[in-house]
Amino acid sequence: MPHHVLVAYATKYGSTAELARFIVRTLRDEGLEAEALPASEVTEVDTYDAVVIGSALYVGRWRRDAVRLVRRQRKALRERAVWAFSSGPLDPSASERDIPPVPSARRAMERVRARGHVTFGGRLEAGAQGRIARVILEEGRGGDFRDLDAVAKWARGIAAEIETPESP
Repeated sequence: MPHHVLVAYATKYGSTAELARFIVRTLRDEGLEAEALPASEVTEVDTYDAVVIGSALYVGRWRRDAVRLVRRQRKALRERAVWAFSSGPLDPSASERDIPPVPSARRAMERVRARGHVTFGGRLEAGAQGRIARVILEEGRGGDFRDLDAVAKWARGIAAEIETPESP
């Protein structure tokens, strides 16, 4: 029976939701059952064998919905395999080196004993709403910095770890 994986995400402009759906497709390609849900809509995690929690980075923080999910489901999350990802740098830095989790992501990971975290590049394109987004775009710092090959490689690593769990 395939393992069932939840990929919960918190997004502002939709880029992190797209990454979550891409992770789901990769996990399915590896033979796992997987689904993506907004973190705000997750009411329980008991039916999942593993959980991936992702959040957009906004002003150097994880989105509130991701943090709240970890708080609400902390006990249940501690009983299953958990991984985390952040999406946000609007430059190639995430493809060039490992970027440590921001403090809010690090605290969330510690609460649930997450097995790992990765930061992926983000995307901010013309039409994004909000003062900060407009300033970033006006300064010419927008664009799509997501590396889907790196995302797929990370997701395949999760699938391999789920399929070959650590020995007790």
